[in-house]
Amino acid sequence: MGIPGSPKPVRYFASIIYQTPGNIQQVEDDLVAQLGPILVKTDSEPFSQTTYYEKEMGNNLSRCFILFKTLRKREDLPSVKLMTNELEKNTSVNGRRTFNIDPGYLALEQVILATTKGYTHRIYIDKGIFADLTLIYTNGTYGSLPWTYPDYGSHGIISMLNCWRENYKKDLRDLS
Repeated sequence: MGIPGSPKPVRYFASIIYQTPGNIQQVEDDLVAQLGPILVKTDSEPFSQTTYYEKEMGNNLSRCFILFKTLRKREDLPSVKLMTNELEKNTSVNGRRTFNIDPGYLALEQVILATTKGYTHRIYIDKGIFADLTLIYTNGTYGSLPWTYPDYGSHGIISMLNCWRENYKKDLRDLS
C-alpha cells in the first residue's frame, strides 16, 4: 500500500500573446501580485506558429514568457487559470481579448498547461479547468507528445524550459 504524501512544489510560468504591448506592464503587475516576483521574462518574439488567435486579436502577434520565482502547489493551477482568464477579460476591448495569457507549471517530470477545454489527454482538475500534459522529462530533456502544441515542441522552447528546470531543481535542493 502506498502512503499518500504531498508532491514537491512547482514553478509557474505564463505565455503572453498580444498584438500591441499596450498595457502589458499592468498585466505583468497583476500577475506578480498573484504569483509573486518574476524570475525571468523573455524578449517578445513574433508568434506565427498558428493563426488561431488572429480573428480575435489581429495579425502580427508577439509572445513573451514570464517565469515566476515563488514555488507553489500544483493544486493552485485552477485558481491561477481563472485569475488569468479574468485578467484577459479585464483587458479586452469591445469584447475582444488584447492579451492571451496561458499559465502552466514546470515540474521535474513534466510541463503542464491549464485549459478550459477537455480532451483525451487532459485531466479535469477543478473549477472547470483541465491539466494538459504538454511535455514529459525523459532521457535528460523535456520531450513532446503526439498532442503537444508545435511551438512547445520546438527546440527553442524546450531548451528554455530545460534551463528553467535546472534553476528549479536547484531551488528544490535549497528547500531541503
